[in-house]
Amino acid sequence: MSAHESHHHPAPHSHAHSHGPAAPVSRHLRKVIAAVLIPFAAAVAVGLVVLWPGGAPPHKPSGVGFDQPTETARVVKVAEVNCADVHAEQQPQPPSPTGQPPTGGADKGKPCQQATIEVTTGEHKGRTFQTVVTPDALRHYTTGQEVVVSYSPKAPKDLQYSISDVDRSFPMWLLAAIFAFAVVIVGRLRGLLALVALAASFVVLTLFILPAILQGSNPLVVAVVGGSAIMLIALYLCHGLTARTSVAVLGTLASLLLIGLLGSVFIGWALLTGNTDDTTGLVHGLYPDIEIRGLLLAGIIIGSLGVLDDVTVTQTAAVWELKEADPSAGWRKLYGAAMRIGRDHIASVVNTLVLAYAGAALPLLLLFSIAQSSVGTVASSEVVAEEIVRTLVGSIGLVAAVPLTTLLATLVVSADRKERSAPTGDETGAGHLTGAEAGAGAVGVTGSVPASPTGGRQGRRGGRGKRRKQ
Repeated sequence: MSAHESHHHPAPHSHAHSHGPAAPVSRHLRKVIAAVLIPFAAAVAVGLVVLWPGGAPPHKPSGVGFDQPTETARVVKVAEVNCADVHAEQQPQPPSPTGQPPTGGADKGKPCQQATIEVTTGEHKGRTFQTVVTPDALRHYTTGQEVVVSYSPKAPKDLQYSISDVDRSFPMWLLAAIFAFAVVIVGRLRGLLALVALAASFVVLTLFILPAILQGSNPLVVAVVGGSAIMLIALYLCHGLTARTSVAVLGTLASLLLIGLLGSVFIGWALLTGNTDDTTGLVHGLYPDIEIRGLLLAGIIIGSLGVLDDVTVTQTAAVWELKEADPSAGWRKLYGAAMRIGRDHIASVVNTLVLAYAGAALPLLLLFSIAQSSVGTVASSEVVAEEIVRTLVGSIGLVAAVPLTTLLATLVVSADRKERSAPTGDETGAGHLTGAEAGAGAVGVTGSVPASPTGGRQGRRGGRGKRRKQ
């Protein structure tokens, strides 16, 4: 057997190490990552303990808007009545912009509906009341339909209960079950863990973030602590306690800090109050100690967290996979390749955020369109400027997350592989020796096949070598 052939015999053994899952990072890198993340996780835990609200503060319902006790009820009877007999009139329709007569003429002269409602829960279970539905109403009722009713204790007895909404629990729970089934079927164990992380996020949101804000704690601090807890739970639960996940956590944390800083600066600079709708005004009226401007900033941070997780995890995974595909690549080459992936991700994510906020504010945009307001007037109004600041600050954080996380991941994975490359070569005895030294050295390390005086191997391998030479 020639020296060239002897050099290639150990190659299949060394090549096997490049397949399968990524090798764990070195002990030194684990210590460096732990030195950063363990104090951070400890600070989050301390923040949770110190700010833990112990439930929302009690208050007496005002009976205004959403601040009303509600019960479930059922429609037991629906009858047609003359609208004049029950003193019900249709709402006047505004004239058409084109000068055409108002729509809804087909409903004129139609009878009204008188629905009898029975309360099915609460201290007044079994009480019935009646409500009238005009022909032009958007919602009509059928016998047996479940509804939600509001209770106003200060109103006259016959007017204490009124329908506030329909009971849509069944379709909502069914949709949630379909979603969970799809996630588990496609994602399997990872999908199941994602659902557990989602449930944990709701627990942190409902048991910590919302009650702590109602108790008067600083909304920004609460959002940072609660958001960090959600981030740690979701990322490590879904992706494992690995260096790859830890890099994603660091990238997400850095981006959240940037979003918080930019949000604080531009909310103050643009003189945004955060009190732009009836719901916010009601909350501030019930709990005057709540800092509404801080509540706006907290909403920006929490709203950006979910998309940030997606960006940082994707970029970190891309760097790891690129390194596995090309173990010899340096950090500069890895960074350039991963950033090409990240730029596509940036374009899609930013577009997603803008469209999401535009869709949520669509009725408001329609009102401005009807009023024929200029773009500058619309953009400078507080209710729209708030959404613009929310969108752009969150988008800047997402854009910054791509290079930050990619750089962290490339430095970690490159440093780790450099540290492990030398011992791997020495253990296999391949890849560093050439010629006759490779034949003798490889056999000397393995010790399984004796070397011939010429540097080849005896037995069947040697015979194959001779046949190839012929």
